[in-house]
Amino acid sequence: MAAERLGLGLAALGRPAYITAGRDGDLGADRSVEAMRDRAATVLDAAWDAGVRYVDAARSYGRAEEFLAHWLEQRPEVAADPSLVVASKWGYRYVGGWRVDAEVHETKDHSLAAFRRQLGESQALLGGRLAVHQVHSVTPDSPVLDDAALLAALAEERGRGLRIGLSTSGPHQADVVRAALEVAVDGEPLFSVVQSTWNPLEPSAGPALAEAAGAGWSVVVKEALANGRLAPGGDARAASVAAEVGVPLDQLALAAALAQPWASRVLSGAVTPDQVASGVRATDLALDDGALAALLELTTPAEAYWRERSGRSWR
Repeated sequence: MAAERLGLGLAALGRPAYITAGRDGDLGADRSVEAMRDRAATVLDAAWDAGVRYVDAARSYGRAEEFLAHWLEQRPEVAADPSLVVASKWGYRYVGGWRVDAEVHETKDHSLAAFRRQLGESQALLGGRLAVHQVHSVTPDSPVLDDAALLAALAEERGRGLRIGLSTSGPHQADVVRAALEVAVDGEPLFSVVQSTWNPLEPSAGPALAEAAGAGWSVVVKEALANGRLAPGGDARAASVAAEVGVPLDQLALAAALAQPWASRVLSGAVTPDQVASGVRATDLALDDGALAALLELTTPAEAYWRERSGRSWR
């Protein structure tokens, strides 16, 4: 089933505000907890029925874990299916108070205390379904890769059967991935999963991600649509390439990520069933070298890309 290489990320479904362009049109005005929970269930249904078997959440994604747990309660046949892989992340805390206009939506804490607290919170909601646990958004200034006590605690959870990973962000993702590849506890590599941003506008982590895949890690691509810039109505230059190829821009961007030989899975940030269906169609799209090269000509300097991303408003 081709859709098994896709995953559904819940960043845009678990909270009322996020940075993805086009959310106003996709979600409408009702961002109540009940409305967002129902929308999450509808999108999860569409993804599962289309063959998607990987779901990614985080403690900072508002009520994403809660919504996922509720959905699994409503679909016990899914909860019991061994093909389902549930991933979550710790290290950021949602502080937005369920407000679109909150001044701050999340705060970062990569301490041992935060890990223990948030692991307990995730397990309380997801129980044994939690299979992959990742440090959220590791950057070069994060202390996590040098914190011996924290690394030992992560290794303990690895010993209990959790796959331990990390996600990356910022212009120095490659440096973080390579540093994480060197981390071992008791002579064994600690991490086995990495989730990084890769898309034709920001492909700089690609070589490091290839090294991670070569070391046996699962590599999960996030933000393949560049938070909406590579979706219909987004970047005009990318839209021109998509028009020449004759496919919607979102499918083209997802296909570009899926074409990377080191990519184990590519996350879709779909918030509607139609977006799920479009993403699944991307798994059947074979890009020729010319189309991929044309997309990669749109690459921007990593520093500029992340500066633009950090300036996006939550809506």
